[in-house]
Amino acid sequence: MDPVLLGWPSDSPMLRLDYRRFSYAGKFVMSNTGKAVIRDPKRSGTIGSEFDDDVLAAVAFNADRTDPGTLWLRYVTVREDRRGEGLGPDLCRFVVDRAAARGYDRVRIAVNNPFAYEALYRAGFSFTGETTGIAELVLERPAQRVPDDRSTETYQAGFDEYRARDLSPEERTFLGAKRGRAPPRMRR
Repeated sequence: MDPVLLGWPSDSPMLRLDYRRFSYAGKFVMSNTGKAVIRDPKRSGTIGSEFDDDVLAAVAFNADRTDPGTLWLRYVTVREDRRGEGLGPDLCRFVVDRAAARGYDRVRIAVNNPFAYEALYRAGFSFTGETTGIAELVLERPAQRVPDDRSTETYQAGFDEYRARDLSPEERTFLGAKRGRAPPRMRR
């Protein structure tokens, strides 16, 4: 299952993801973001469905409007029955590599839950200490090299932001298990 770049924002790629199986499915119909996917080789070429049924994971991205050296990952989604397999981090690393080849200096993403935070750390991202206006944590990764700040302190600082919020029991349990731990190793 190799990642595939469907196109950059100027190529106007679109996906039709099943909203019952993917978070943010409607965001992938937009044509103003680039897209990359991991497809199920067993379902490749499926015809006749209203959805792109062979997609297992997808990411949408575009350039920062104020910093031409920065690419933003806007939405990352993994089909509900394939979550936890590392498809999201694999796909994000793939896009980082393509961004580097295209001349971007860094790649950023804003995450809204501790599970996504952990997954992006596995892809080599680190918490910047910044949050967005809608309380998402901003993570960043240099496009050309391995990130500098992968310290336990920085990793835990992001988790502390989540610990101060109203969370689900699953999120609280997850955060409890991560307390004091070092960042996960980057998957290659």
